[in-house]
Amino acid sequence: MGPRIRKSPFFEATVAAGVSAFTVYNHMYMPTSYGDPAEEYRRLTERVALWDVAGQRQVEIAGPDAASLVQYLSARSLSGLKGGRARYAPICDHDGYLINDPVVLCLADDRFWLSIADSDLGLWAKAVAAERGDDVRVFEPDVSPLAIQGPLAEELAIDLFGAEVVGSLGFFHHVGAEIDGIPLVLCRSGWSKQNGFELFLTDGSRGVELWDRVMESGARFGIGPGTPNASERIESGLLSFGSDNGPRTDPFETGLGAWVNLDGEYDFIGKAALLARVERGVERALVNVSFVDDSGPVESLPLEHPRAALLNGQVVGELRNAVWSPRLGHAIGIGLVQRSAGTPGTRLTVDIDGVECSVVVASEPFGTPRRLFSAT
Repeated sequence: MGPRIRKSPFFEATVAAGVSAFTVYNHMYMPTSYGDPAEEYRRLTERVALWDVAGQRQVEIAGPDAASLVQYLSARSLSGLKGGRARYAPICDHDGYLINDPVVLCLADDRFWLSIADSDLGLWAKAVAAERGDDVRVFEPDVSPLAIQGPLAEELAIDLFGAEVVGSLGFFHHVGAEIDGIPLVLCRSGWSKQNGFELFLTDGSRGVELWDRVMESGARFGIGPGTPNASERIESGLLSFGSDNGPRTDPFETGLGAWVNLDGEYDFIGKAALLARVERGVERALVNVSFVDDSGPVESLPLEHPRAALLNGQVVGELRNAVWSPRLGHAIGIGLVQRSAGTPGTRLTVDIDGVECSVVVASEPFGTPRRLFSAT
């Protein structure tokens, strides 16, 4: 580990908690395991888990033209978005390809955070603002999310912030808060379907202090360290940007059409290309798949890279991800395939490390509809 990749404000706390693996996300080390996947899954689905997701960086856009710029970047209408609220908002390039799928948090009429997936969206936003001549500042603020996720996350949040504050937060609502003087923004959100909150720390010097404080309060709820969980998110139908899709994938192919507004009078980057795409017809789709053999290629999961998916000997797409599902008791995955191969019940063949595996396109969903967040 060198200085080129940044360490989060919670890094030392994760090391003390026994982190065993990292990925690099937005140029920052982000934990991916604490050495016991089965326990981490149980913790998330039965109790409460604490995640260092500081790699989910924020792009702040502030100034008189902030609202106009954020709307021009977003394929989703942000009309009516008020302070203290957030919306999931896919962002495309000029060719209509998905380049990020942030949550847009409105802090004020002239101030927004784009809570981004893994890509250099800040550079994109800064360049677009300069080309338009917008009166804005585009920068990365000192903001680092820490997530509490799981069925007991709400009880923990009440313990930390009080029932009145927590009870006032609907999904994707956020409010300024503090714990023992540690400043943060509390948002009801997170990358799981187990209920939870994200604590957007706004003073990076106090990361370990915040981690320890949450762990202390969470002890009676069975809290422990965890990470965004591959099994739970595929079971729940959550999109992993850049993992489930490639660089030339549009939001319709990834199942995000409900969050793209083509009928509005406003313009946004990629709108013309997406209108043409709809006119031609969307050719591919993300699908859930189940492995036919219940044992599955367990030793090869999760996949390290996509594998070609074949129908009757012809390549029709890719198996983008596959994991073992503790809830279903067999291997499952996500494929990006031609629409003709995406009908539920279609059997596809995938070669995984020399083993020919059969997968069946599942009726969506495994448990909940494929979407990153509720339509809010």
